[in-house]
Amino acid sequence: MKELNFLRSKEVKQLMKRVFEQWGADFMDLFQEYAFLKNKDKVYIVSRAIAEVPFEKLRINNVGLYILEDRHDELRLSVEGSQLLGPKAAKNVVELSKEELVKWIKGNDLVKEGKNKGFVIIKHNKDFFGSGKFKDGRLLNFLPKIRRLKEVNV
Repeated sequence: MKELNFLRSKEVKQLMKRVFEQWGADFMDLFQEYAFLKNKDKVYIVSRAIAEVPFEKLRINNVGLYILEDRHDELRLSVEGSQLLGPKAAKNVVELSKEELVKWIKGNDLVKEGKNKGFVIIKHNKDFFGSGKFKDGRLLNFLPKIRRLKEVNV
């Protein structure tokens, strides 16, 4: 299995504080129910029942749901992380029009002005589509290539 380390309570609380500062979302309810693991820069969430699994007897490639990346003192949500956190986010959420969403899902950066800071959550209506980052009047696309679509019917 990859080198996954369980985050201690103090580390999770610090992470939750940073999430709140970035997106204004309280993630602490997840802290009560789930455990958090980290592999290099990636953070995963997993059921606390994972403690009962005898890893030494198993060959496992990965465990948990990848929710965010913590790199260069910036947090970037995965698509699933944005779907988990998005409904609770109070700031740094960018609403895309239908036309912008089609471009986004195809992997394009968008020319878009914004006052948001750092990584933002991408939203269209009630759905969340991962993270982007504002830079020089552009919204940079961080949708993984494997998840991009060539044709989109919205």
